[in-house]
Amino acid sequence: MRAEDFYAEARTDLSGPLHGVRVLDVTKVWSGPLATCVLADLGADVIRVELAHGRDGEVPPVIPGTSLSWFRQTVHRNKRSLGLDLRTDEGRAEFLRLVQVADVVVENYRPGTLARWGAGYADCRAVRPDVVFVSVSGWGQYGPGRDRPAYDPVVQAAGGWMALNGPVDGDPVRAPTFIADELAGLHAAIGALAALAHRDRFGEGQHVDVSMLDALLFGSSGLPTLAAAGAPPGRHGNETPFAVPSNVYACADGHLYLVVALNKHWRVLARTIGRPELADADGFRTGDQRIANREAVNLVVAGWCAGRPVTEAVDVLTGAGLVAAPVRTLSESVADPHVRARGMLQDTVLSDGTTAPLVGPAVKFSRTPTRIRRCAPAPGADSAEIRNELKSDVAT
Repeated sequence: MRAEDFYAEARTDLSGPLHGVRVLDVTKVWSGPLATCVLADLGADVIRVELAHGRDGEVPPVIPGTSLSWFRQTVHRNKRSLGLDLRTDEGRAEFLRLVQVADVVVENYRPGTLARWGAGYADCRAVRPDVVFVSVSGWGQYGPGRDRPAYDPVVQAAGGWMALNGPVDGDPVRAPTFIADELAGLHAAIGALAALAHRDRFGEGQHVDVSMLDALLFGSSGLPTLAAAGAPPGRHGNETPFAVPSNVYACADGHLYLVVALNKHWRVLARTIGRPELADADGFRTGDQRIANREAVNLVVAGWCAGRPVTEAVDVLTGAGLVAAPVRTLSESVADPHVRARGMLQDTVLSDGTTAPLVGPAVKFSRTPTRIRRCAPAPGADSAEIRNELKSDVAT
């Protein structure tokens, strides 16, 4: 299928599938902003409530060729910014007037912070009974650890994820991305959508509680169940405990990753690498045998890869129907024409007049396409526009 075929019936009059939904973004750092970024990408009108001259998200480095931080620009695109201080009586009153004409509020302060400012769920519900109020935090709105502060690596450590990551005989290693933040942000967006669907059916709003720890445990491939049942998984580095071969293999000019999960694929691999006798040999024939014979299997595959360039080896393996890919740097990955064809990097004019390739929305919609419609605003840049709309909306 070509892109033009997929989008043949696309509408051009809507911002996305969430066109007409208004979201108030009272967030900071990454998990909350990521949740509202997803909603904004889906077409919602996301109004970021922040200090007019604040510097939230101005994390170095700047994007080369611009004067702006990668952090803020990537996660606050498709939003508008209202300069407002919720800690003041005036700011709180204006915020609650805006809640009256909003569908969703997303916040990720420590539990109880917005309530102390008079802008928590109870306050918002008092002015908009069917509001969907999404709270993202490290440990959740209840439980003995609810009041602890959190950053992504701390949650990775506490959630057992870090202990599973890294070389088999090495120290624990954190993920290079904000994995707990990312998962919590995605669950927050899903939670908001589910709560909106419930409101559409039953007319009820609700408080949605998303914990970074909960999201990380949920996103740990079911392994917490094994640990709780008394069979904690070990650390396996680049390998998979239940599939052999599954590893990084060195080629003449780089590395590839190969996974053989099925016995029929092992037979294909044995023929492909010129070792057909291993297809049904003892120690190689079945998955259980290969797991018990892991070192020998890896030596066979590594020996075949060692004398070949990565591109040639991957082409041979994938041409045979096997699952393999080159181990790329991120720079190599984003240079892939397929990545551009999928719209995952979109050249966007930023607020300082420069242009940068921002990461695009992941989900594609044939009828209501999503895209980067506007760059991340400077703090408070849309205040006048939003306040004029507020006067009109509240009056009606």
